Amino acid sequence: MKREFQEDAGRMRGMVDVSAKNETFRFARAKAIVKLKESIIDLIKSRKILKGDVFEQAKVAGIMAAKKTSDIIPLCHPLRITEVSISFSFIEDGVLITSEVSALDRTGVEMEALVACSIAALTIYDMCKMYDRGIEIRDIMLLEKRGGKSGTYVRGEKIDG
Repeated sequence: MKREFQEDAGRMRGMVDVSAKNETFRFARAKAIVKLKESIIDLIKSRKILKGDVFEQAKVAGIMAAKKTSDIIPLCHPLRITEVSISFSFIEDGVLITSEVSALDRTGVEMEALVACSIAALTIYDMCKMYDRGIEIRDIMLLEKRGGKSGTYVRGEKIDG
C-alpha cells in the first residue's frame, strides 16, 4: 500500500480545538505503585522518615501537579478542576497511590489524574531515596474515566461496540 507524503507529517499541529464541545462533568481515576522495602514501609508507618510525613508531602505534590498539568504536558488544555483527591494504601511490597480528578469542562481529566499519581509517586521516591535508591515506581495507569463524547471507560471492562 502506497502512502501519500504529507509535508507536515509528524509535526506538531497545535492544540485540539475544543471550543465546539459542551462543558460537561469529567472524572478520572488513576493509580501508581511505589515498590518499597519492608524497612522503609515501617519507617513511613511510624512517621520516622527524616524528611517528614511522606503521605502528606506526596498528597500536596500530587494535587499541585494535577493543577499544573497543562504547564508540563505539551498540548494539554488548562482545565477548571473542581476536585483532586489522592489516597495511599499499603500493599504487600509498597504503596498503592490512587488519584481522582473532577472538572466541569470541555475535555477530560485523564492526564491530570495520571500526573497526580506520577508526581505523588516521585515525591515518595524523593523522600525515601536516602534509605534505598532501588525504589521502583510502576503500574501507572488510568483506571476509569467518565464524561465527554467517548463516555465511560473502566479498565478491565469489555466495551460493547
